[in-house]
Amino acid sequence: MRLDKLLGNSGVGSRKDIKTMVKSGVVTVNGEIARKSDMQINENADTVCVNGEPVIYREFIYLMLNKPAGYISATEDFKYPTVIDLVPEEYSHFNLFPVGRLDIDTEGLLILTNDGAYAHNMLSPKKHVYKTYYAKLDALATEDDIKRFAEGITIEGGYTCKEAELTLLHEEEPSALVRICEGKFHQVKLMFKAVGKTVTYLKRVKFGEFDLPDDLPLGDMIEVEPTIK
Repeated sequence: MRLDKLLGNSGVGSRKDIKTMVKSGVVTVNGEIARKSDMQINENADTVCVNGEPVIYREFIYLMLNKPAGYISATEDFKYPTVIDLVPEEYSHFNLFPVGRLDIDTEGLLILTNDGAYAHNMLSPKKHVYKTYYAKLDALATEDDIKRFAEGITIEGGYTCKEAELTLLHEEEPSALVRICEGKFHQVKLMFKAVGKTVTYLKRVKFGEFDLPDDLPLGDMIEVEPTIK
């Protein structure tokens, strides 16, 4: 890997900034002053420092966001703010993107990463990665709804969903947990619509191996490390 690429990917500065740093002699590789910004280095074995401080290189990063309503699950949008607008400055150089999507009015767990292979595996229908949603409803779900979800309910448009697990909560108001391994557009809302209920609030609480922490505020994110990639 080129030295300037490693430094750029580590958030040290622009290519122009890095070239200036190298010329000024503040960049070292294994204790020796770097002479060229395009020199080849081993990112796994060489020690790179800027002003004496080691540069920690990470190729991929994974952030768990507690997405608030009002944000689009995209890298850019001309009408609405995106989840990328919530990324702290320290992560801005990683060129992050959301793994899948949550509707603009849906809250909860969303993974942001720059690892395309990981995102593909998380979203691939062949991998059967499960997602769990907490839904508030305008009417009580029933035991019959549980059965229909488990059998594979047909939603608007004629698509028959794969079997899903519906757990009734009904604590202070009609509510439920829905566990699915698909991600069709508006799927959870359409599944409830098919049984005569309207979703009034939706939040994703689990995605694959990750559970949304109860103490992660809306709009905040934390670093996570997948054990399965």
